[in-house]
Amino acid sequence: MNEQIKIDFEKIIEASDLSKSDIELKRQYLDKFLENGFPSRKLENWKFSDLDQIIKKNISDLSFYNDNSRPNKVDTSIFVNSLEHNKIIFVNGRIEKIDLNYEDQDKIKVDDNYKLENKFESNNSLLSLNNALTNKCYKIIVKKDYNLNKPLVVYHTTNNKIKSKNINLKLDFKLEQNSSLRLIDLFHDSAENNFINIFYNFDLKENAILKNYKIDKIQNENIRYSYNNIDQDRNSISETFIFSSGSNFSKNEIKCNLNGEYSSAFVNGIFSLNDKKHHEIRTVINHLVENTKSYQLIKSVLEKNTKSAYQGKIFVDSKAQKTDGYQLSKAILLDETSEFNAKPELEIYADDVKCSHGSASGSLDENSIFYLMSRGLSYQQSKELLINGFLLDVIEKITDLEIKNLVKNIIGLKE
Repeated sequence: MNEQIKIDFEKIIEASDLSKSDIELKRQYLDKFLENGFPSRKLENWKFSDLDQIIKKNISDLSFYNDNSRPNKVDTSIFVNSLEHNKIIFVNGRIEKIDLNYEDQDKIKVDDNYKLENKFESNNSLLSLNNALTNKCYKIIVKKDYNLNKPLVVYHTTNNKIKSKNINLKLDFKLEQNSSLRLIDLFHDSAENNFINIFYNFDLKENAILKNYKIDKIQNENIRYSYNNIDQDRNSISETFIFSSGSNFSKNEIKCNLNGEYSSAFVNGIFSLNDKKHHEIRTVINHLVENTKSYQLIKSVLEKNTKSAYQGKIFVDSKAQKTDGYQLSKAILLDETSEFNAKPELEIYADDVKCSHGSASGSLDENSIFYLMSRGLSYQQSKELLINGFLLDVIEKITDLEIKNLVKNIIGLKE
């Protein structure tokens, strides 16, 4: 595989218009990836999965070069017609369209020449791979005091023109003072057996609000990794929701740095898995100053040889007095073949804090099923009602009513 990536790297450089300094920097990132390779269980952050083996098992002859010189056809049938929204459309790793027509063009800026360096986790080989193989990083700036009129939907799509490819995507968002953004990531894959590597960076200035909703529902055989870095200034709020179901393997990592007093981070997620899928969420919330807050709630419903894992860490610096940190993970196992793993962590160096974590897993309560059946429901209807109520608890954490109703409709939950 190392020889293949070296060959494909030269193809990418040949097709680019990068400067000599940029090319040299990318070679350094490539060398760093080649030194460490794909993550395995030897790393604490990957103790529940071996990405190296997962890729070898599921993708034969992985190629790292994807010819993006020609535009791809956009499948408009995947658009969310029930919601007026702005659009960014990726097809096979190439941005085909940026449509911000609902917005004041002086208040939102798109820079396609911005270069984002890997300064976030130097030991993360997948970020090194992303930096080595992406030619462009789009930076989207929401100007001071501007709240987007409509949500921004990023469509992540693939089609049957590609197979056994590594696709690397990168977006950088800056929310200036008193601005806000509602961002929805929708994953819609027709292509199979690809490795998709996504890096988002968010910079939230004072009083900025970010609401990010990630929906991976369409069933596919791709392997997906997503890394979100979020830096927050004073009184800013980030809200992240993840629905994880479609991909063969998926791992979402969120690192949130609460750098400003009274900043808050909320992470809520649902695993809904069957048919041998393996999905993970890993979070690191760094409370770095006084009076910050974080809340995390992750729930899983698993059946048919599936695995989910949640690794959640709350770090409290010695300066971060009056921190309020909470995390909880729960799982329902619908059969004996499924597996839920949890690794909650608290690392606290301040004494005036309120932090807690917990985890629980089990099967559906047969007494509750019996009660519902005694009221006229079938066994299957009773199960569905209990699962629905279990997951609605997470959906109700979505603070935007319009998007809450959209998410319920997409994933098929009812009141």
